[in-house]
Amino acid sequence: MTAPAQAALPAERAVLVIEKGGVSLRRYLRDLAHHRDLVQVLARRDLTLRYRQTALGVAWVVLQPLLAAGILSFVFNRIARLPTDGVPAFLFTFAGMLMWTSVNGTLTRTTTSLIQNATLVSKVFFPRLILPLSTLASVVLDFFVGLALLAVLLITNHVPLRLQFVLIPVWLVIGVALAQGIGLFLASLCVHYRDVAQVTPVLLQLLMYLSPVAYSVAAVPKRFQTVYHLNPFAAVIEGSRWSLVGTPLPETWTIVYAAGLAAVAFVAGMITLERLEQRFADVI
Repeated sequence: MTAPAQAALPAERAVLVIEKGGVSLRRYLRDLAHHRDLVQVLARRDLTLRYRQTALGVAWVVLQPLLAAGILSFVFNRIARLPTDGVPAFLFTFAGMLMWTSVNGTLTRTTTSLIQNATLVSKVFFPRLILPLSTLASVVLDFFVGLALLAVLLITNHVPLRLQFVLIPVWLVIGVALAQGIGLFLASLCVHYRDVAQVTPVLLQLLMYLSPVAYSVAAVPKRFQTVYHLNPFAAVIEGSRWSLVGTPLPETWTIVYAAGLAAVAFVAGMITLERLEQRFADVI
């Protein structure tokens, strides 16, 4: 090898490193589309492993929201006597719990999706966004199983199904996009600080009580209404309940705020993960 060729090697290597670190968002999205089969494989694995070796299996999909709705409706509606907008207390709470369970499941699983797949992250190259995306299949499946149960409960309790029932996927998309956007930030933090995985369930438990899961927004004093709706999940839960059982529709500005924040949070979370994912293999 000649001397000029030897001198050119370091420069060539430097160019390759720069190209590797400068992946554009458009190219990242192309990589995601290229690995779409991996999303399906991981989603099937998640669905298979979730209830393996459990006595009740998929029955937990129904039992968990039923038990939670029963306890919350007793505490908030029977004891505290908070209003339910004219809807039977259990149906009111179950409708709120249905959306909250999807939000909670999305955020929790997204936050831990990277550290629970540490071997894949450290040894195999693929867009890391695939891991949190693959958890959505079980969340959506659980939601629609619960939705079918709610429809049966509505019919047996002689509560009519309204036309706005068909809009429930819109509220689900807003809620899940918002939860996953936040979860993507937390997942990136969780790689470096495992405490995030321990703190997240506690914060979600507090957030549930700050959201209208088992009580109506009408129970919140008017002077606190604006501050209360800074929690975007409030509009999502109230909107889904409007579709399901016919409670009042949230104010327009709260819906626009929640939808806009969901879009911003998801895109920002995706970009953050894309920018930081090359460091994950070294620390996970």
